[in-house]
Amino acid sequence: MSKLWQKTTNVNQLVENFTVGRDRVLDREMAAFDVLGSLAHTTMLESIGLMSAEDLSLVQQELKAIYADIQNNNFTIEDGVEDVHSQVEMLLTQRIGDAGKKIHSGRSRNDQVLVDLKLFFRHKLKEVVEEVGKLFHQLITLSEQHKDVLLPGYTHLQVAMPSSFGLWFGAYAESLADDLEMVLAAWKITNKNPLGSAAGYGSSFPLNRTLTTELLGFESLNYNVVYAQMGRGKTERIIAQALSSVAATMAKMAMDQCLYLSQNFAFVSYPENLTTGSSIMPHKKNPDVWEIMRGKCNRLQALPNDVAMMTTNLPSGYHRELQLLKELLFPAFADLLDCLHMATFMLQNISVNKNILDDPKYAYLFSVEEVNKAVLSGTPFRDAYKQIGLDIEQGNFNPEKSVNHTHEGSIGNLQNQQISAAMDKVLSSFAFEKVEAAIAALVK
Repeated sequence: MSKLWQKTTNVNQLVENFTVGRDRVLDREMAAFDVLGSLAHTTMLESIGLMSAEDLSLVQQELKAIYADIQNNNFTIEDGVEDVHSQVEMLLTQRIGDAGKKIHSGRSRNDQVLVDLKLFFRHKLKEVVEEVGKLFHQLITLSEQHKDVLLPGYTHLQVAMPSSFGLWFGAYAESLADDLEMVLAAWKITNKNPLGSAAGYGSSFPLNRTLTTELLGFESLNYNVVYAQMGRGKTERIIAQALSSVAATMAKMAMDQCLYLSQNFAFVSYPENLTTGSSIMPHKKNPDVWEIMRGKCNRLQALPNDVAMMTTNLPSGYHRELQLLKELLFPAFADLLDCLHMATFMLQNISVNKNILDDPKYAYLFSVEEVNKAVLSGTPFRDAYKQIGLDIEQGNFNPEKSVNHTHEGSIGNLQNQQISAAMDKVLSSFAFEKVEAAIAALVK
């Protein structure tokens, strides 16, 4: 089958297979967004006299039918059809005739795929934000629930000072709140409209780019048409940095959970059906979920470098290898969303050990507490430090195993309310309602 954009069918099959690559598979994920872009574009074409009202009605009715098919998993990119744009245009032409051929006026495949990707990324970033929000809520709930349960804190993997489950859960909640600041930056860069930039140099048609911006719920335009094309690669790099930030938090949390579940720590436990056993050791309860999560999230932290290496030495304008970015970003979203979902699920089933510090090996956790008590009684710090050190060396250290931390963010003053307020502030900055309203109006 010939390509809609090509004048000849005489393309070597090896070249065809190599250059198309995985596009047909990955483009299926963009299908709904391709239709949304065409709905907005054709509305604009009619408004400037490049499409009749009659043709617009025919085209939009069939585009909405295709959109419904996509939502119901009744859409495929046929063999021999290069990409999702060609498939949609071909279906339109088959069903309504010449009117379907008019939807490409004022567009290039370059800005068509750009707007598809922006809409796809925007949708996926929203899903990430929603899953992060669920995990954040679970962490804050657990922090409050177990705020009085102490556990050892470590530096250099050596027993250091008292911590608490309130601090541990709350720490990862606050980390996610900061991660969403990165996601918000990615959202803002993504939420700009490139449609109308054509092949990167604009069009001699009197396009109304502000109209398509409003119809698609974008916050603003990529104004300069050359920069709109340059945004391919830059958008992916910024998104990659945001995803890797969330992944870094998740990887560290997963590592903690792997340690805490081991017999040497025994800080937490999970129901047997959420862990795995050994083929020869009947006592094993392996943290496979957290280990797979650690591996996936560690791999995601390489994502910004992968994107950078694909795009760093490219001049302005479109280049074919940019399509390979989909092979990096699409699976990355899927992996991170899976990890976020599984982390929330696992933490909904966690049990914490409330008697960890009964073990005598944790007595030294309280050395700083004892030094501070002596200082509060009037002993100079250096003298108190030396005396407690001698007591430990001589086996005379018998601390009172309690803490009295009251400053902001400490064991006795978690500041979870303030952390939640910070999360609410960043969540409100995404303004998802505007996007949802625009898309609902397009497909109604």
